[in-house]
Amino acid sequence: MDTDIVIVGGGPAGLAFARQLKSSNLNITIVEKSPEDSLKTPAYDGREIALTHLSREIMQNLGMWQRIPEDEIYRLRDAKVFNGTSDYTLHFPEPTQARGGKTDRLGYLISNHNIRRTAYEEVVECSNVKLLCGIGVKHVETNEQRALVELENGDTITARLLIAADSRFSNTRRQLGIAADMHDFGRTVIVFRTKHTLSNQHTASECFLYGRTLALLPLEEHLTNCVITITNTKAHELLDLQPEQLAKEAQKMLNNRLGEMEIAGTVHSYPLVGAHASTFYGTRCALIGDAAVGMHPVTAHGWNLGLESTETLSKLILKAQQSGKDIAAKDLLESYNFKHQLHTRPLYHGTNAMVTFFTTDSAPAKLLRGVALRVSNNLPPLKKLISKQLTG
Repeated sequence: MDTDIVIVGGGPAGLAFARQLKSSNLNITIVEKSPEDSLKTPAYDGREIALTHLSREIMQNLGMWQRIPEDEIYRLRDAKVFNGTSDYTLHFPEPTQARGGKTDRLGYLISNHNIRRTAYEEVVECSNVKLLCGIGVKHVETNEQRALVELENGDTITARLLIAADSRFSNTRRQLGIAADMHDFGRTVIVFRTKHTLSNQHTASECFLYGRTLALLPLEEHLTNCVITITNTKAHELLDLQPEQLAKEAQKMLNNRLGEMEIAGTVHSYPLVGAHASTFYGTRCALIGDAAVGMHPVTAHGWNLGLESTETLSKLILKAQQSGKDIAAKDLLESYNFKHQLHTRPLYHGTNAMVTFFTTDSAPAKLLRGVALRVSNNLPPLKKLISKQLTG
């Protein structure tokens, strides 16, 4: 074989998976169509990633966390959910305990470009990892003996195991014949940072307004990332606004909860599509990251689940390699699939059901939404269960 493991996709999941195997003597090749400079110095893309305590622990073990400046790791103290124009909130306070003992926060917020950069910096120091950047993949196939990747430049790579890590729209997954539930929400996500005169109190907010959803991710006390989801047919109403007008619109949506607001940086937009593969493995291949599960951002679990997929699969591979067993054995990949499916499938479908419920604006739905918040607020076991998912 040309390599032991070939990873299609050099995003944060693909890089983190390669870094998980640094201590092994396995040779790993990462194929990424973007130029290496985009991995080395990724541009800010507007996305602030919410991280659980478990994700922090994994990133520390990989050496990624230590590479992020302390003033760019933001505290997520607690979270609130609003329904429509009501001031009543479903409140998730900071837990008294989390992984590692006492804590003063639900989790952390880190910019996506910092996660991508630190993953790259760790991988380039791995002597057993080879990066092939600026090259696309033309075709992939696997059989009982090997996995094969044909590159757009005509070269081919053979490996013992193929890993698909090329986004929720994964072409690799499709070529491997693995089906996926693709859920197009018919909405656009618009993200931008704002400065404001009133403190955000390090509290995340999810505001299910009528016709729009607004999430607030606290960074510094007077700096917040705004995430607006709006139907595709009306996205232009916000994207066509000048920065001053967009800030005023966000201020209006919040009913001045953060005082005077102004845009602090660039505005970005993305299509809102969820994805969940029917299975996370095939013959000598496996899916990780968004290629396995692409979540709706409302529960902030996308990167957390992606990171957990790299840890779950890498542990199984390391154990097999140390025992002299096949790192792409069917029972190994079945074990990974069972563990990760058990965690992701309820979250994926539960999140989609919740989003549908809280974005349906018929009169009965509006009434039930308010009732649901009040009932949830007064059921400690339910709130504890949700908080446990939020903190990891």
